Amino acid sequence: MQRDKLDFATMKIGALFRALFFPTLIGMVFTSLITVIDGMFVGHGVGADGIASVNIVAPMYMIATGIGLMFGIGASVIASIKLSEGNVKAANIILTQGFLVSTLLALIMVLTIVIAPDWTLDILGCSPDLKENALNYMLPLTPSMLFVMISCIGMMLIRLDGSPKYAMYCQAVPAVLNIILDYLMIFPMGMGVKGAAVATSISCVIGGLMALIYFVRFSNNLRFYRLKTSSKSLRLTLRNTAYMVKIGFATFLTEIAMSIMMITGNYMFISRLGEQGVAAFSIACYLFPVVFSIANAVAQSAQPIISFNYGAGSPRRVKQTFRVAILTALICGTCVSLALAAGSRLIVTAFLAPSEPAFDIAVNGLPLFSLCAIIFAVNITFIGYYQSLELAVRSIIFTLLRGIIFLVPSFIFLPSLIGNAGLWLAIPAAELLTLITILLTFRRS
Repeated sequence: MQRDKLDFATMKIGALFRALFFPTLIGMVFTSLITVIDGMFVGHGVGADGIASVNIVAPMYMIATGIGLMFGIGASVIASIKLSEGNVKAANIILTQGFLVSTLLALIMVLTIVIAPDWTLDILGCSPDLKENALNYMLPLTPSMLFVMISCIGMMLIRLDGSPKYAMYCQAVPAVLNIILDYLMIFPMGMGVKGAAVATSISCVIGGLMALIYFVRFSNNLRFYRLKTSSKSLRLTLRNTAYMVKIGFATFLTEIAMSIMMITGNYMFISRLGEQGVAAFSIACYLFPVVFSIANAVAQSAQPIISFNYGAGSPRRVKQTFRVAILTALICGTCVSLALAAGSRLIVTAFLAPSEPAFDIAVNGLPLFSLCAIIFAVNITFIGYYQSLELAVRSIIFTLLRGIIFLVPSFIFLPSLIGNAGLWLAIPAAELLTLITILLTFRRS
C-alpha cells in the first residue's frame, strides 16, 4: 500500500498540517453525512415525526462516538509521545489497550440497551407518540455501536501511523454505502426509520472492519500487541486506561455535551413549540455533526504534530502548528456560518417539505443557530491543543463550560428573555461565553 511520507519531526509545519488536514476533513465530512443523509431520507420518506424520533435516539449514538474518540485521542497523544521517544513497543501496547477497553465498554452499552429499550427511551426524553418510531430506529442501530467505537479510535491511530488517506477511505466508503442503502431501504423497500437504522448499522460495521484490517495487514509502526495476563500487566492496563481517559475525556464530554444539547433542546422546543418545534430543532441537530466534524478535523490534524513535537522537546514547532490550526479554524468556521445562514431555506428543503409546519420554524431559526459555527471551531481547536499537551484539566473545564455549564442556563433563560429566538441563540451564546473564558485564560498563561 502506498503510504503518505510524513515526518512529524522535520517536515515543514504548513505542508505537514495540509497533508493531514485535507484527508481528515474529507473523511470526517463523509462521516457526518451519514447522519445528515439519514435525516433527509427520513424527513421525506417518513415525515416530521420520523425526524423527531431519530433525533431522540441520536444522543445514544453520540455517546458511543464519544467513548471511541476519547480513547482515540488519549491513545494517540500517548502513542505520539512514545514514538517521539523511539519506544514503538510502548505505543503498540497503548493502541491494544485502547481498543480492548473501548470494546468492553461498547458491549456493556449494547447489552444495556437491548435488555431495557423502553427504559433507555424514557431517559432520552421520548414522548409516547414518538416511541414506536424511536424503537424501530434504536434497536437495529444498537449492535453497530461496537464498530462505531472501533472506527473512532482507529481513525486517530491510523493518521498517527502516517496513513491519513486510508483513514479518509475508512470514513468515506461507509458514508457512500450508507447513502445508497438509505435510499433503497426507505423508498423502494418502504422500511421507514427501521431501514435508515439498518443502513447506518451496515455502514458502521464496514468502517470498523476497515480500521481493524489496517492494523492487521497494512500498518507501518503501529499494530496490535499481545498483552500479558499477569497481575502486573493488568495493573499497567488499568493505569494506562486511566491516563487515556484523562487526556481524552474532554472529547468524550464534547459528545456528551451534544447529547445534552439535544436532550435539553428537545425539552425546551417541545415545551414552547410542540412536536413541530422538535422537528425543526432536529434539522439543526443533524447539521451540528457537520459543524463539529469540520472543527474536529482541524484539532485532530494538529494533534499528532503537537504531541510528537511536545514529546520531542520542540516548542517552536508546537507553537507554529497551533497558529496554523487557529487560522484554519477561523476560516472554516466563517465559511460554515455563512453557508448555513445564506442557504437556510435550501437546507431545510432537503429535510422537510414546505407544507410541513416545522419548515418555517427551521428556516427562521437556522440563521441564528449558524452563529455558533465560527466560535465552536475556535473553541474545539483550543481544547484539542490542551489535550495534545497533556493539559487534560483545562480541556475538561472548557468542555464543561461550553457543553453544560453555559449551555443549559442559556436554553432555559434566553427564551424567557427574548422569546423563541432564544431557543436558537442558546448554543451560540454558550460558545461565545466559553471563548471569552478561554482567551482570558490563554492570555494569562
